[in-house]
Amino acid sequence: MKRRHFLQGTFASAITMPAFALEADNPYRKNIGIQLYTLRNQIKEDVAGTMAAVAEAGYQQVECYGYPDAAEMIVAAKDNGMAVNSSHFAWESVTEPDKKGVPDFASILDEAGEVGISHLVIPYLYGRNRETLDDYRALAEKMNKAAVEAKSAGIQLAYHNHAFEFEPKENGRTGFDVFVEEFVPEMKFEVDVFWVVVGGKDPVDLIRSLKGRVSQLHLKDLEKGTKLPNFGKLPNEAFRELGNGMIPMEPIIQAASEVDVDHCHVEQDQSTDPIASIGTSMEYLNSL
Repeated sequence: MKRRHFLQGTFASAITMPAFALEADNPYRKNIGIQLYTLRNQIKEDVAGTMAAVAEAGYQQVECYGYPDAAEMIVAAKDNGMAVNSSHFAWESVTEPDKKGVPDFASILDEAGEVGISHLVIPYLYGRNRETLDDYRALAEKMNKAAVEAKSAGIQLAYHNHAFEFEPKENGRTGFDVFVEEFVPEMKFEVDVFWVVVGGKDPVDLIRSLKGRVSQLHLKDLEKGTKLPNFGKLPNEAFRELGNGMIPMEPIIQAASEVDVDHCHVEQDQSTDPIASIGTSMEYLNSL
């Protein structure tokens, strides 16, 4: 799809969709989360102070990163009254389990259960693991096995997309196409709407097409005028606060409610002032 047509379709859907606003008790606004990778530099300096700032901004839950090395984040978040339902984790325990130094996936599940985490997310894939569609099929097989194991432990496993999964490969098919076809019911998606748009797709259409298969969303905005699709490196300025970019969020949150998404998390990979940025995104959500 050409960029012009994609953008026209995206903004048209935002304009023509009936206004619904986010009621005060909307589950996604009421329980909105933050992916703590947004604040990774602040967390390195002051975990407790950063969690206090997150809570003060109005976030009700956090999604950690780097699990099982996330104990301080989890304790500090809970000390500030925020829930910890989800975490990105050492994904090589699933994709390259025999690699030296990689933690055992079963032990990750055990520890996650002990601290009350109900969702674990594979956050990334190395380029060497995703060169061909067959590579994606092999990954899907490993993820499926892990997802069944996680389900038996009461934990939902999901895969977090970037843009590279949407890059056409053999016969125009993509890695994301393979995942959609190959994932078993136990294996879900954590859809990052920013990267969906960067990959040239409409996030509302994608979310609806995956009804029952999306466990969580990442909400982040994209600088207006960004060239689409883009499968290369983006400048830091491309990452924007909610409401300060080109992605309409209301239709996305509406779609989330239609397909029974569990949690929505704000994320902004790059910011010159992450604490201010997460406050701006919260103000935007509260204005809907």
